[in-house]
Amino acid sequence: MSRPAQLARPDDFLFVALARMMRLGLRHLVVVDDQRRPLGIVTGRAVLQMRVSEAILLGDGIAQAQSAEQLAEGREALPGLAGRLLAEGVPARDIAAVLSGALRDMTARAAQLAEKSMTADGWGAPPAQWCLLVLGSAGRGESLLAFDQDNAIVHAGDEADDAWFAEMGKRVADTLNAAGIPYCDGLVMASNPAWRRGLASWKNEVFRWVHQPEAQTVMNTDIFFDFQPVHGDRALADELRRHALDTAAGSNFFLQLLANNVSKMEVPVGIFGEFVTTHGRLNAKKFGLLPLVSAARAKAVRARIEATGTAERYAELTTLGQMHADDRDGLCAVHELVLRVILDQQLADLAAGVAPSARIEPRHMTKETQVRLKAAFKRIRVLKTLLGGLVTQ
Repeated sequence: MSRPAQLARPDDFLFVALARMMRLGLRHLVVVDDQRRPLGIVTGRAVLQMRVSEAILLGDGIAQAQSAEQLAEGREALPGLAGRLLAEGVPARDIAAVLSGALRDMTARAAQLAEKSMTADGWGAPPAQWCLLVLGSAGRGESLLAFDQDNAIVHAGDEADDAWFAEMGKRVADTLNAAGIPYCDGLVMASNPAWRRGLASWKNEVFRWVHQPEAQTVMNTDIFFDFQPVHGDRALADELRRHALDTAAGSNFFLQLLANNVSKMEVPVGIFGEFVTTHGRLNAKKFGLLPLVSAARAKAVRARIEATGTAERYAELTTLGQMHADDRDGLCAVHELVLRVILDQQLADLAAGVAPSARIEPRHMTKETQVRLKAAFKRIRVLKTLLGGLVTQ
C-alpha cells in the first residue's frame, strides 16, 4: 500500500474521493470515523465508471487551495456545477447538499490557511482545543447560490485566550470574503465576540436563550441549532450540541416560542388563489423554506434529534413515531419543489447578470409549476396550524 494511507470521511461526497484518488494516483482510500478508526475502503475500480469532468475535481481543488484567489476559483465554479447537475436530473436537495459541502470545505480550508499564516506571523499554536462551526443553511446542507458567511468558534480556553481566536475569526472571515463569500450582514461570524466563545460560555448563552428569551433569541437559535463542525476538535461541537438539545428540549416555553414563530409566518397566496408579489417577485425563502425548516427544527429540538437537514429531521421524526409517513413525504416534496424553483430562478438571474437571491418570479414559471407551487404554499399553511400540537406531544 502507499504510505501514509489517504483518508476519507463517511459524509464526504463521492466525487471528492474520486478526485483525490485521481490527483494522488491511488486506487484506494480508507474511510475513517471521527476517531480515525477505519470503517471501509473506497476503491477506484468501483467509482471510476462515473462520468469525470472538471466539476468532479472541484472538491479536491478546494482542499488544495493555497490562497483566497484559489478558493475563489472553486466558488466561481459552483453555479456551473449546479446547472449541470440540474440538467442531469439531480434533485435540488442533492444539489444543495453539494453546494453546502463546497461552502463547508471552503470554510475549513480558510481556517487551515489562517492557522498557517498566524504561525508565520508569530501568533503560535492555538492556546486551547477549538472547533470552527458552520451555521445556518450550509450547516443544514441546504445552501443554494446566494452565498454569505455564517460561522462560529467554540473552544476549550478562557477569556485570556480570546485574542488568538479573535484573530482566527477575522482571518477566516476576510479570506472567505476575498474568495467571494461575503461577510454576514448580521455579523454571524467568529470575528464577532458574540459568535466566538469558550464551551462554558456557549453553554451559558444557550441557557440564556432558552430561559430568558429576547427578540433576537429566535433568530439566533434558527442559525445556531443547525451548526456543523468543519475544522478542529469535533468533540467540542458534539458536547455543545448535546447540551443545547438537552437544555432546549427541557423547556416547554421555549419550544412553544419556536412553534409560535412558525405560526406567524404568512403564505403568499391571495383569497382568489393568486400569488401575492412585490414588483413581480416573492420571497420563496421567507414564505416557503423558512416555515418548513423552522417546523422541522422545532420538532427535532423537542425530540433531541441531532440531524440538521430538514428532510433528515422529518425522516427521524417519522421513525420515532412523531410524524406520519404521508406528512413526511408531502412536506419533503414541498421542500424539494421550493428549493428547485429558487435554484432555477438563481441560475436564470445569474445568466441575466442579476445577483441571485431567494426572490422568485412566478409569472415566468410554467402553468404546471405555478399550480404545484400554490398547492405547496397551501400545504405549508396547514403545517402551521398543526405545529403547536405536534411540538407539545
